[in-house]
Amino acid sequence: MMTRTFLRPSRQLLQAYTRSCNPNWLNHTAARQFATAAAGGDAATLPLAGIKVLDMTRVLAGPYCTQILGDLGAEVIKIEHPTRGDDTRAWGPPYAKHVRGAHIDGPGESAYYLAVNRNKKSMGLSFAHPAGVDILHRLVKECDVLVENYLPGSLGKYAMDYATVSKINPSLVYASITGYGQTGPYRDRAGYDVMVEAEMGLMHITGARDGPPVKVGVAVTDLTTGLYTSNAIIAALLGRIKSGKGQHIDVALSDCQVATLANIASSALISGKKDSGRWGTSHPSIVPYKAFKTSDGDILLGGGNDRLYGILCKSVGKPEWIYDERFKSNALRVKNRDMLEELIETETKKKTTREWLDILEGCGMPYAAINDVQRTLNHEHVLARNMVEEVEHPTCGPMKLVNTPVKYSYSTPGIRTPPPTLGQHTDEILQETLGLSSGDINDLRSEGVVA
Repeated sequence: MMTRTFLRPSRQLLQAYTRSCNPNWLNHTAARQFATAAAGGDAATLPLAGIKVLDMTRVLAGPYCTQILGDLGAEVIKIEHPTRGDDTRAWGPPYAKHVRGAHIDGPGESAYYLAVNRNKKSMGLSFAHPAGVDILHRLVKECDVLVENYLPGSLGKYAMDYATVSKINPSLVYASITGYGQTGPYRDRAGYDVMVEAEMGLMHITGARDGPPVKVGVAVTDLTTGLYTSNAIIAALLGRIKSGKGQHIDVALSDCQVATLANIASSALISGKKDSGRWGTSHPSIVPYKAFKTSDGDILLGGGNDRLYGILCKSVGKPEWIYDERFKSNALRVKNRDMLEELIETETKKKTTREWLDILEGCGMPYAAINDVQRTLNHEHVLARNMVEEVEHPTCGPMKLVNTPVKYSYSTPGIRTPPPTLGQHTDEILQETLGLSSGDINDLRSEGVVA
């Protein structure tokens, strides 16, 4: 087991913050804000090394948020139900089969769970039991961040609401992720990604031009909410350096979905008119800019201005289209969209996707094959960017996972530890973080408090 050590902040740094902040602030908790975990190797250089996160989230938006924090070096303690764990542990198939350990005959670890729980420690804990709440309160004292995704008010009955825990640790950054937020008429609704996609406009603008509304192929509202929340937490930690105070962050899937309507929302607000509906792979105001069929698949072509349109025309062997009065400007191309797109697709159908990729290589116009997921994960560029990494799982053996996407010049975020098995780190956390003895832990386990 690895012990947690800290590098001392410099005297100059402490003096600077003493002058700028309340002089009473520089206590044990505040000192931890400057700490960098000397975990060895690249971990010590990570931006959030030394930050401790209490993760009380399940499913996707919350775990995705805390995984980002873990990737950046935070120590993430994932609290799970002691018998069933995170809901997504049962969301399969597919499962990575156990090849060693006590549960070799079980279904294994679900791919869904494995996707968003790397770089975390799992603790099986029942906080329906008073002893479980006591453990959480003791962890709150040790942590910088708490992230939860329960319905508003739900954690109050366990004394884990912000009003209670902020008295235990005033510098705690407490993030609540819900479907519709802590306020408003929908606050008590359970919010799942697909419902929010429908309610908040995304589904209406997604799908073929004349087809029905469809959800995005991945739970994008959950993911953007996780991104917004991780960003807000890091900002709050920076703010805490100046103020010494933690705060409550209220993040709603509904708000994040409205925010990520971006230019579509702006167009509707500025024009005051109904949106233009679904466009499939097309663009409402740029032509040609869509997927075209090839003889064996599809390819996206982006003639986003007159110059790029000219490259497209030459590439498909029709330079005369550049001077065609019907298509000489983007406005004319939008007006005559159906005609031009049909002409282009007549040409693209004559060759395979691979042949078009070879023809377009180096032309300067945006283009892309439309790949399925397996082809994407084996794509030469994806592999060159180290976006797929093989790790050794404690019970499932070698497995491939998607890596963290952002590259740093000094730090090296990545998969330091594989997604944990249920309760894998319960003893470690209770012993090393809270100082409990083996006898104490055995008593808690016999009472069903921990697993």
